[in-house]
Amino acid sequence: MSRVMKPRTAAISLLLAVAMATAASAGEGGAANYLVFVDPPPSGVVCTTYQLAILAAALGSEEKAKSAILYNYKKVVSGFSARLTPSELEAVKKQPQVNRVLPSATLSLMSSNFDGIS
Repeated sequence: MSRVMKPRTAAISLLLAVAMATAASAGEGGAANYLVFVDPPPSGVVCTTYQLAILAAALGSEEKAKSAILYNYKKVVSGFSARLTPSELEAVKKQPQVNRVLPSATLSLMSSNFDGIS
């Protein structure tokens, strides 16, 4: 007989996994990876250029922004991922084009067997 997790227990387990993955992503100097969701670029403006400019305004230079940015999102959402220190994170959050910032987390399945289905 297989053991089925109660919904509340499953939700708590998922939250703990996200918290541990987020804490594990923090590195030297407290830098961690974040997903930054921004307004779509104006018509005719290249998405990556627009996103880099937002990050450069927050970090103080295009060079710092280029070294911090990890990936640009442009098809389904408008945003980017970046490695930021706590003070850089606060500066990014203050940019008027920024809608939301979330910690980046990689989650993995602990099992591929769900109620006897593999």
